[in-house]
Amino acid sequence: MEILDAVVIGAGQAGLSASYHLKRRGIAHVVLDADPGPGGAWQHRWDSLTMDDVHGVAALPDSDSPAGATGRANTVVPAYFAAYEREHDLPVLRPVRVDRVTSEGDLLVVHAGDRTWTTRTLVNATGTWSQPYLPHNPGIETFRGEQLHTVGYPGPDHFRGQRVVVVGGGASAVQLLGEIAPVAADTLWVTRREPVWRTDDFTPEGGRAAVALVEDRVRRGLPPASVVSVTGLALRAQEREAERLGAYQRHPMFTAIEPDGVRMPGPPLDDGSRWAADVILWATGFRPAIAHLAPLHLRSEHGGIRLDGTTAVADPRVQLVGYGPSASTIGANRAGRVAARGVATHLAQAESIASSA
Repeated sequence: MEILDAVVIGAGQAGLSASYHLKRRGIAHVVLDADPGPGGAWQHRWDSLTMDDVHGVAALPDSDSPAGATGRANTVVPAYFAAYEREHDLPVLRPVRVDRVTSEGDLLVVHAGDRTWTTRTLVNATGTWSQPYLPHNPGIETFRGEQLHTVGYPGPDHFRGQRVVVVGGGASAVQLLGEIAPVAADTLWVTRREPVWRTDDFTPEGGRAAVALVEDRVRRGLPPASVVSVTGLALRAQEREAERLGAYQRHPMFTAIEPDGVRMPGPPLDDGSRWAADVILWATGFRPAIAHLAPLHLRSEHGGIRLDGTTAVADPRVQLVGYGPSASTIGANRAGRVAARGVATHLAQAESIASSA
């Protein structure tokens, strides 16, 4: 039985960064990726998302960023990832969908169907894209129109001439409203809380302060919050037309979903009024894709995984990257380097214990 020093699950930005740093350290490992080709979640983004629309793609380690490229993000970034894998000869295996990770003595066993990999450490880099969050609302099953989540967004032309409810208070909702409002018959933006708009420039210092707030949550074992939840929202030039049309007038959450629309709680619409809708678009975010780690019992009493850097406090054999504060391309790069250091530290400690036994 081959025993690896590390297994990386996921070949997005965080997974490739971790693999690069593991290889530099001479640590034997494989990267297991569920997708049929390179690109991580980027390959699944909607066609209307161009490189001019994204907030930036940080360069992978020892590489030039594709941020200045033009074209669809779901082709440019996957091509960049594919070239990076080839250039650095990273040991990526695909498609491999991991079912669960179990502990057997000092070792971890990664299961994918009838295949297994035995390893001394694990770097989990599965991100969130495969776990779209759809909150349950009264009457959701009665709606006769179309319901979509961001993960299946088909582009603005799909909504032409329709009445569209957009649910969610994050950056995705703002961006999708910017595309949909100019072509839809009407839009209604609803959120549970008032959105926080950023009026100042987003400085590196502000970014570090925002990440520190998210890091504090995972350090305490709380479920991670998105970085944008603490940085606030801002409109870009391509969203000004939607602003002119009044798309960013926020309304409170509807009280119920009905077959042909949503029931609103009160002003600024009439009290108890119905807003007729053809489509409900749920821009309600994602949750960490970590169900396969359940056998390791990593969650704290608060529902999240407590981390020290990228190391799981409940099991130091496990590193988490692309989770919480590292769920961005810049954060993922840094987390990959930290995780590789954490793997090396654990392996050295285990070897020291074994040699002194």
